[in-house]
Amino acid sequence: MRRTPRVAAVALVCLALATGCGPAASSAPATIAVPGCPVAVLPSSAVGAAPSPAASPASTSTCTATESTPGTAPATPGTLTVLAAASLSGAFTTIAHAFEADHPGVAVRLSFDGSAALVTQIQQGAPADLVATADQPTMNLLVDAGLVTGKPTVVATNALVIAVPADNPAHVGELADLARVRTVVCAPAVPCGAAAQRVSAAAGVTLTPVSLEPSVAAVAAKVARGEADAGLVYRTDVLAAGRALSAVALPDTPAIAAAARTSYPIAVVAGTPRPALAAAFIAAVDGPDGRAILQAAGFGAPGAAS
Repeated sequence: MRRTPRVAAVALVCLALATGCGPAASSAPATIAVPGCPVAVLPSSAVGAAPSPAASPASTSTCTATESTPGTAPATPGTLTVLAAASLSGAFTTIAHAFEADHPGVAVRLSFDGSAALVTQIQQGAPADLVATADQPTMNLLVDAGLVTGKPTVVATNALVIAVPADNPAHVGELADLARVRTVVCAPAVPCGAAAQRVSAAAGVTLTPVSLEPSVAAVAAKVARGEADAGLVYRTDVLAAGRALSAVALPDTPAIAAAARTSYPIAVVAGTPRPALAAAFIAAVDGPDGRAILQAAGFGAPGAAS
């Protein structure tokens, strides 16, 4: 895929702005209009919310938000609509800008949410050309229902870590500590929640979370705001949070490492009027430039041990 120095510069700036807008605690997305970054997206709970330095290290960045409910606005012929897991927001925003630059006249509309919510949107007929989830079992729900075409392409891997506020006030140092502190995790129906259950079982640690969140971004946001002492999130979410969060590693055993690992498949939604363009976007994500952007965000390569 052709990339010019100008496109690369725009991509890096957009990644910084997209992650700088901060995580949010709701599953409904909102489009972020930033000069030079027209496709950045955040959950709608960030819209109009009082800024919190802990929750959003770059809360002073010039992001303006307007709410956008998935599936309510018809796509134009040159619009490619991508539904993607919340943890992909920064990387996919950057890739989308590069794709637009390489395909004049094409606009990429991104909508980020918990993977379970994405499946529900597709099942209810939300208009979309592509869907990317944060694990294979969730994608399989769409495959088995015939709602996506072809074999999904795994484009990245990730792994859970323990997220704590930057100053770690509860002094969390290991997984066992989560049994004594205020812990938040994703709901079991969400890939990050399923992974948290696997890790808990593999480690023999019983977790009693104070809340179950609809997306990994919501977990990260609660920890960053100090509403919880710790949470299980992907390592990419800690990196995206900048100074707001620190990571505590999980025990280094093969069983726990396998339990914490997840993969990200992407597939073309059945019935899209733009199958060739959708396939081209998958090729961009899975190509050298797309993989470099994902790696810079902390994702592992497909098939790699995270």
